[in-house]
Amino acid sequence: MSETEQTNNSEKEIVAVTKHGQATIPKRFREKLGIEAPGKVLFRETEDGDVVVEHVRSPSEMRGFAARSEAATDTPGSEILREKRDQDRNERDAQFSTEE
Repeated sequence: MSETEQTNNSEKEIVAVTKHGQATIPKRFREKLGIEAPGKVLFRETEDGDVVVEHVRSPSEMRGFAARSEAATDTPGSEILREKRDQDRNERDAQFSTEE
């Protein structure tokens, strides 16, 4: 059972909440947010006190999210970190040796 209201170019819908705290997200909002069942949403409170509902991407949706063609490598992350630490250490040592 839901009640729909449209005011000031925003849509609102009242939904029932069960005694277990469960509520059904109306279909048009699920479609708008890209939420598929089963899925997850994030409830976030803004500084103004408004509550925002956001879609949480699944691991399969995130696959390749941070991949960039220029950053593609077959080198394991642990090796990249080790190389970066060595580079930082060498730069720091060089900095301190020139200050003496």
